[in-house]
Amino acid sequence: MEAPKNLQRIARQLFSDSNQQAAFIQALTASESWSQALVWVGERPQPHPFQLQTPVDFQPTYVDLLAPHQEAGTNQLHKQGFYYCLDLSSVFAGKALESIACSRSGSLGPRVLDMCAAPGGKAVLASVSLSPDLLICNEVIGKRLPSLISNLSRLNLPDWIVTSRDSAWWRTECSECFELVICDVPCSGQSLIVRGKQSGGCFHPATINMNSNRQKRIIANSLHCVTSGGYLAYMTCTFSIQENEKIIEWALRKFSDFEPVVVEALSAYRSHLTDLPFYRLWPQQQIGAGAAVALLRRKGEAGDISFDASRLPVIQQSTTAKSAAPI
Repeated sequence: MEAPKNLQRIARQLFSDSNQQAAFIQALTASESWSQALVWVGERPQPHPFQLQTPVDFQPTYVDLLAPHQEAGTNQLHKQGFYYCLDLSSVFAGKALESIACSRSGSLGPRVLDMCAAPGGKAVLASVSLSPDLLICNEVIGKRLPSLISNLSRLNLPDWIVTSRDSAWWRTECSECFELVICDVPCSGQSLIVRGKQSGGCFHPATINMNSNRQKRIIANSLHCVTSGGYLAYMTCTFSIQENEKIIEWALRKFSDFEPVVVEALSAYRSHLTDLPFYRLWPQQQIGAGAAVALLRRKGEAGDISFDASRLPVIQQSTTAKSAAPI
């Protein structure tokens, strides 16, 4: 069966070689079952409860890749909060967080805002890899809040706060307050097809254009929240260049006080679609469903910032979170 015309159009935009176009389309339309990755939030129990695959090159030490046909979500250890399950593509995107050398002073970790946090995968990766002093998990879509709160609570992560405010609120109320802002932005979700999920219209130009504009607004507001010497991590689970490389190129033109950051651990996955350090995991690489990530840094030296967490509109928080007033 011939691939849909909009998918063929995207393939031609991404790859000049016809064989690469065909491999991309085949990977998207094939029925593949992807192995789960586990992010351990504490010590692994011994003996190990699962059979594992050989780690891939970007896989952190706190992540395991399960051998095929294992289901970790129903295991008692999952219910007890030992680990978080996710696709290896999310681990790929989260690897960029390890490149961030931001700490305010002494043993304090960075202050992190996860702008589009539900269901919580990137927040978990940030918590484990960076040990933030405060992790604010923001989700503007109300129906997605229960899964976010459930995951953070089950894992018993330290120092987190859940909020639900539009990115424009953060721009106004928390300008230059965070050493790291994570933007796993809403997108057309083209990689969801690889995972066997419905993603109707995800290759249509109107869908891509709508999400591109949506992302620009979120990224613009989020960049204002980054302090000098701080970072913004941009991530998507889609393939179109308008939602990925073109967004970062636009952001750097508009915000001249930011610069792109090379992620050495992902050098083998550097995108051929831009001269900037932008990183792609393609479905035809047979590692994960697909992901994209870039890291931006605000120019200047990091310094101590005044921040009053008590004014945050808190929905829920961990018992160890810094003082904050509930709404």
